[in-house]
Amino acid sequence: MLDGSDGAVALSVNGLTRRFGGLVAVDNISFDLPARRLNAIIGPNGAGKTTLFNLITGEIRPDAGRVKVHGQDITGLKPHQIVRRGVSRTLQIKSVFTGLTVAENVRAAVMAHEGLVSPFRPASSYGAVNQRVEGLVVQVGLRKQLNTRASALSYGDIALLEIALALANEPKLLLLDEPVCGMGPQETEQTVETIRTISESVDVVLIEHDMEVVFAIADEIIVMAQGALLARGTPAQISSSAEVQEAYLGAPEEAD
Repeated sequence: MLDGSDGAVALSVNGLTRRFGGLVAVDNISFDLPARRLNAIIGPNGAGKTTLFNLITGEIRPDAGRVKVHGQDITGLKPHQIVRRGVSRTLQIKSVFTGLTVAENVRAAVMAHEGLVSPFRPASSYGAVNQRVEGLVVQVGLRKQLNTRASALSYGDIALLEIALALANEPKLLLLDEPVCGMGPQETEQTVETIRTISESVDVVLIEHDMEVVFAIADEIIVMAQGALLARGTPAQISSSAEVQEAYLGAPEEAD
């Protein structure tokens, strides 16, 4: 992973709040996540993690607070505007074009990002686009599936394809929402290695319920509970926190 010793901040959230009626889904959260680190956000179901991502990416607007990415205020911008400012994400529910091949999915994403879609020119004629497509496919480990339809991919490979689609936007900050959810051990291992590699060149923040993955991969962890910030620290600090144990990992049993 990249060295974050220069103090640069990838993501800054200040007083972020979102209410849905009487429910405070995100409750006055503030934090700075360092650049060139692989950061993770954890918490029990309903803690507000995905809502937080939705606020960052403009899917919903905050009731209060600000969001900055690499020092640039993106609060209140529309999703496509935020993408143009270097933020990309994947979703809990995987979303790809199942009728297209891996290459066609990625090519569509690259061409859309570059604004190169033309009804009078075949996609295969864009040489630079095709080179980028191949590079992205190789980057996420799907080279052997280049011409495989997405409908025939394993769940793990669909997750990798979705990461490739997110990378097509050339993000500075990549948000991954439960990237290994539903995977077996081998698929999880492959996806974790891919995320590690990506984090060498792109700032990554992930939401994940698999604590083994989080503690193995993350440099810093934020813990949310009931919409609020409960704790933050290194994997060692979080795993040894009694407060986190009680709220999320399960309270430690008392000795007899």
